[in-house]
Amino acid sequence: MDKRYQLIPSRFRVLSGSALKLIAVATMLIDHVAGHLMPNDKTVVLSVLGKTLTRYTLLRSIGRLAFPIYAFLLVEGFLHTRSRKRYGARLAVFALLSELPWNLLHGGKWTCASQNVMFTLLLGFLGLYVLERLERGAGKRWALALVGLLAVSVLLRADYGCSGFGFILMLYLLRARPLYQSVLGACFLSARWIAGLAFIPISLYNGRRGMIRSRLVSLLFYAFYPVHMLVLYFIKYHVFDGLL
Repeated sequence: MDKRYQLIPSRFRVLSGSALKLIAVATMLIDHVAGHLMPNDKTVVLSVLGKTLTRYTLLRSIGRLAFPIYAFLLVEGFLHTRSRKRYGARLAVFALLSELPWNLLHGGKWTCASQNVMFTLLLGFLGLYVLERLERGAGKRWALALVGLLAVSVLLRADYGCSGFGFILMLYLLRARPLYQSVLGACFLSARWIAGLAFIPISLYNGRRGMIRSRLVSLLFYAFYPVHMLVLYFIKYHVFDGLL
């Protein structure tokens, strides 16, 4: 990597892939707890020049960091996994397993008009495979496949939709230029500008796997997504409703 494009000198990059996973999981949990259990929390935590920041807004803002980190880790996984087939299959399995918990949490019903973010990550993963083929000089049918995946991301209405799909592709295309990746990534997420702060921990990534190495622990990180939604669903519709 050309040092001109480095955002942080290597000696200061102290976060492993495992550390980024923990940050992504924690911020996602904070976001979902606030979004589903505290939507009416107007408690003011900060007031400056007549502008107030409520606890709900603060927690949701922290939660905006989760998706960019997950997307970054997806690109890293695509580049370094030992088996892309297993990686893609794992994404597909957990996207399906997460759909019912997603539906229940987002409406208390078995069905929902939108789909969970694992489908966005799966489409992004497939898009990375197509981009790699195009970089190697693949024909027009691969370009059409990329357009097709973009169309599916729109029609499927998965979380973050086509913007999430495009964001993943952008991270891949700028993988060798982290400075540009961070600047353009923050602009890409301008509608949710606070998410650009995710590039602070991303810029501290040292390229190492970290403490999470076993397949079982990796699967537990995947499983956390549907399991935590089921727990939140139970609290939201059975505990909180019973207190009202």
